[in-house]
Parts: sequence; structure tokens; C-alpha cells
Amino acid sequence: MAYIILIGPAHPFRGGIAAFNERLAQTWQAMGHKVDIITFTVQYPAILFPGKTQYSDSDRPEGISIKRELNSINPLSWVKVGWKVKKAKPDILFLRFWLPFLAPSLGTVARIAKTNKSTKVIALTDNVIPHESRPGDELLTQYFINACDAFVSMSKSVTEDLAKFTDKKEVFFQPHPLYDVFGPAIEKQEAKRQLGLSDKPYLLFFGFIREYKGLDLLLEAMADVRLANLNLNLIVAGEYYEEKERYEAIIEERKLGKRVVLHTEYIPDTQVAAYFCASDLVVQPYKTATQSGVTQIAYYYNKPMVVTNVGGLPEIVPAGKVGYVVSIKVKAIADAIYDYYSNEREASFVKGVQEEKKRFSWEVMGKGILELAGRL
Repeated sequence: MAYIILIGPAHPFRGGIAAFNERLAQTWQAMGHKVDIITFTVQYPAILFPGKTQYSDSDRPEGISIKRELNSINPLSWVKVGWKVKKAKPDILFLRFWLPFLAPSLGTVARIAKTNKSTKVIALTDNVIPHESRPGDELLTQYFINACDAFVSMSKSVTEDLAKFTDKKEVFFQPHPLYDVFGPAIEKQEAKRQLGLSDKPYLLFFGFIREYKGLDLLLEAMADVRLANLNLNLIVAGEYYEEKERYEAIIEERKLGKRVVLHTEYIPDTQVAAYFCASDLVVQPYKTATQSGVTQIAYYYNKPMVVTNVGGLPEIVPAGKVGYVVSIKVKAIADAIYDYYSNEREASFVKGVQEEKKRFSWEVMGKGILELAGRL
């Protein structure tokens, strides 16, 4: 039996990374290992967080040890947690890294913990180079990477980014597992009823809204006359993490008000299934990306996808089998959507999704990380 301490977001914090960490902990526990999660007392200072709240209104997951102990902006906390991990002597200290802002706290904890000469420090790097860069990012990231013994990457683009900071440490590559934590699928008409939607065809843009997510491109694509003639509608489900006026201006200028449903608040876990099950096609028009948890929710609910040819998205969405990989252009996005409906691709793509998703396993991810630690 291995003893693993995982440091990263978990309940009461919300979001995909928290859900991932909890699901991975459950996987290891089901394999017979001991897992403790240490999450934040302060993850981001309120002034740095663009959303309405960092906290989930979902129930605390049962059967997982979660303790709030790390303050991302308090060095005394970093030292305290580092010493706690050092004394606990876990076989693996597993860290989640997605933002250079967290490098000082996580890097310091790792440096202190590994002085016990027995704990191996492995980091799952969602992003190495952030989508929206700031001065000092490279120095902070290097500080964190130097503190780790090995890494887990969920896309080849992240693996390539890691090579810019280190070429001497092992990287285990495994695609993001399925997000199977949001409940079972719902019949499409029932999902529409739950969301108060009409009986029309819907596309889905899901997740928080930032410039790099490309919602502006999708809105412009929705104005394509071919899509208008098909009476296609778009659900935008996610909280604004930037000013909403630019998107509202496109909706008004392109006269999309009757065809775009704006549910622009954080979507609680209990409603995720309804949004995906009410939709025909999930669209991710990202301008930059590494990997995306949205694709893995779409896979779980057997939804074909349109993604742009950026980062690791083409690795996860085989073009012509489960959907489309297109350039970062309005017309290319519109062309793919039009092809899906005009050529009735749903049945063949759903079959492809059902086949392709078999490779995205939590057990493979969990076992692979343990095997990586065994090689260190």
C-alpha cells in the first residue's frame, strides 16, 4: 500500500481541478492506497479572482480526507505544511500546478518535504506556460519545476512546454480521464425541460468565459446564414471571467438574441448533465489551449465536438471520428457546424465517441502515477 498526499484544489473549492483531484483520490483508495488531500485556506486572494466565488455549494465528498491548510500567500503556511508532509513521510507528494502564481507556495512545500529523503514529488502540470502570461512567469515556473522529481502531462503540448524548463526529469503522458462525476445521462427532451429550453437543436459552449476561449468566434459563426436557416441555437453556460459587454455587443449587432441562451453564471455540478444532454454538439473554439476537461465531460455524455487546432485538443478529438478539428477562424467553425447538421453526422460521431472514450481511464492514470514513482 502506498501513502499519497495530494496538494491542490478540493472541496470546498469549486471547478474542474477540484473535481479531478477528488476523483483521482477515490481511484487510488479503490486500489487499496491511503490518500490525504491538503487544500487551500486561501487559493487566490479575492482581488485576483475574476469570478463571483471560489467556493462550491455541493456537498463535501464522502470517504475522502480533505484538510484546508495551505495559504497560497502566506509563507509561514508554506513552511508549516512542508514540515507536516516531511514528518508524515508519504511515498508520493502529488502536486497540481496550473498557474505560476502558485509556484512559491507549492515549490516551497515540495523542497521542505523531500528533505526527508523518502518522499517523491510528482506534479501534474495542467499548464506550464499560462494562457495569459505575466512578467515573472518563467522564473516562478522554474522555481516550481526544480522542486519536483517527475511530472504528469495530459497533452503533448504540455510535455513540450516542460522540455523548455527541464530535460532531465521523467514525464508520464496520459490523457485526461473521463469526467464521470456529474451524474448519469438524461434523455434529451427531459434535459431541455429541466433547463427551460424549447424543442430546438442546441450547440453548447461550456465553461468560464475568457478571451482565449474564443466565444467571440463562435458567436460570429452563429451569424452565418446557413446556421440561421437551420434554426440552430447556442447555449452559453459558464461564468464571465472578463467584461461581458464585448460578447453582448456581438449578439446585438448580429441579431442573435433569439438564438443564443445565456446562462452566464457558474454551473453547479448538479446541473452539468442537463446542459450536455440537452445539446447536440459541444463547441470549443479556443484560441489557445493545453487540454480541456470539457472534452472529457462531452465524451462521458457521448457528445460529438468541434474543437480548434490548438494545444492538445486535436490529440483528444480525432477529426472525422468524434467530431471536427478546425482552424481558429469563424468560417471554419461555421463550416463544421453546418456539415454536422446538413449531413446528419450525429449517429456516426456518437458511435465514434463511444469507441474513443474507452482509452480515458482513471485506473490507467492512477496506476501510471504509482509506476512513475516506483521508477524514481
